[in-house]
Amino acid sequence: MTSIFSRETQLKAMEATIDNAEKYMGQFCTLLAAYSRKTAKLRDKADMLTRQLHDFACTEDPEMSICLKNFSEDLSMVQDYRQAEVERLDARVVTPLKAYGDIVKTKRADLKKFSTDRNKELKEVQRLEKLRLKNPADRQGITQAEVNVQRASSNASRSTKQMEETIIEFQRQKLEDVKRIFTEFIMVEMLFHAKALEVYTHTFKNMETMDTDKDLEMFRNRIQVSGSALENTSPTADMPHYPSSPTSTLRLPQYSSPPPTIPRMAMGQHKQPLNRVHRRQKQMEDDEEEDDEDDDDDEEERFDSEEDVEEPQTHRQSYAAEYVATHRQK
Repeated sequence: MTSIFSRETQLKAMEATIDNAEKYMGQFCTLLAAYSRKTAKLRDKADMLTRQLHDFACTEDPEMSICLKNFSEDLSMVQDYRQAEVERLDARVVTPLKAYGDIVKTKRADLKKFSTDRNKELKEVQRLEKLRLKNPADRQGITQAEVNVQRASSNASRSTKQMEETIIEFQRQKLEDVKRIFTEFIMVEMLFHAKALEVYTHTFKNMETMDTDKDLEMFRNRIQVSGSALENTSPTADMPHYPSSPTSTLRLPQYSSPPPTIPRMAMGQHKQPLNRVHRRQKQMEDDEEEDDEDDDDDEEERFDSEEDVEEPQTHRQSYAAEYVATHRQK
């Protein structure tokens, strides 16, 4: 009888092990499957955001357009990593948890067989006790009942040993599976976030290089074109008109005798300074032309230098573009 009661306790412990595994492994499977589906929905929403960013970038000035297009490409690349995350979660986490449905059914069937053998042993023991109480003189019946009890006990003992081995193997597999499944879950999440952090770091630095003042200046120039034209034409249109004064006749003095003659030496003295003045003016004009040429050269050099400075900004690339270019070279 002591062995029967110990088997009853043993059966309850086995049932509790299988029930807990069925309950919590099933809940883990449901929650992680929902987690994977939510991640897939997040991927879809991010894809929509990527398209909107690209469309918006096409309507903006160069600086914002370049940065937003690069951000759109990088965000799309992150969603590729998220897609890989979803696939790995389904394959390495959700699928092994789903398998526990069939495993628990098998173990519960083994437990039912063990319970049947235990109940059969218990019935034979009870029959033997009743026979001894009702007809203690029936030695043949009592002997047959004792043989049946021994047979049932032997079957129950064999079933108990098999069930112990089965439950121990089940517990060992459960421990290893839980460890492996959640290790895989952590690894998948770390891999995704590490890749996303790498991409977003590049995108953040790229976004910080956006020169908003340059786009604002371009926008201001577009908006103020019509206003400046109006300012240039309005003063002449609003200028008041005054009546012209009556023309006065210029009267030349009348000489009664011919005008006095100018001495030749005096004319020569006036002519020499005039020639010097003309040469001086010509030399100044030549100097001004040379200065203008020098200024044009300086402006061209300055323009070239500005192009050299701005060239890295116009050639900013997204992490995705650099990644593709690097792997093509390999």
